[in-house]
Amino acid sequence: MADAPRTFLFVLGSARRGGNTEALARAAADHLDAAGQQWIHLDEVGLPPFTDRRHVGDGRTPFAEGPEKTVQDATLAATDIVIASPLYWYSVSATVKTYLDHWSGWLRVPGLDFKARMAGRRLWGVTVQGDEDPGAAAPLAGTLRLSAEYLKMDWQGVLLGYGSRPGDVDRDERALAAAKTFFAPATETPGILY
Repeated sequence: MADAPRTFLFVLGSARRGGNTEALARAAADHLDAAGQQWIHLDEVGLPPFTDRRHVGDGRTPFAEGPEKTVQDATLAATDIVIASPLYWYSVSATVKTYLDHWSGWLRVPGLDFKARMAGRRLWGVTVQGDEDPGAAAPLAGTLRLSAEYLKMDWQGVLLGYGSRPGDVDRDERALAAAKTFFAPATETPGILY
């Protein structure tokens, strides 16, 4: 994957279009090649609820179809996956959690080799929170970091902004400044950035 051109999948997990988290993710993406970006808004794509089939029959998950197949294909086509989720109850949104739950099923699809194919890809997070304590986002960051580690992905950290009402993040100068270099090659240990 190191020699392949970088392709970014932005997985938007907000309950509304154009919110603060999406705005911050788009500010960071402004510094990337537009041709190498794909954006999926989970509320609009119609990803079905996840069904755990580990203990049913042979435990295999059937091949994905429809919206699930669209999201699965986009995930496997990307070198970099960016989870853009507002901080909801100190973690990722319900739609992002459903997306990550589908990863569990994709591990059990015969011939998909999901875990092996995800190894070496980069996982990023973008979130905006209303709480002024950056530590409030630690559970969200932990969810993404541990997911990356399990799949042997390269964890790249979280771009953190502040805002509660629509447009608040546009006044968060530190977050917007960090967005300019967020997707540059890492020089430090990944973590919550602000």
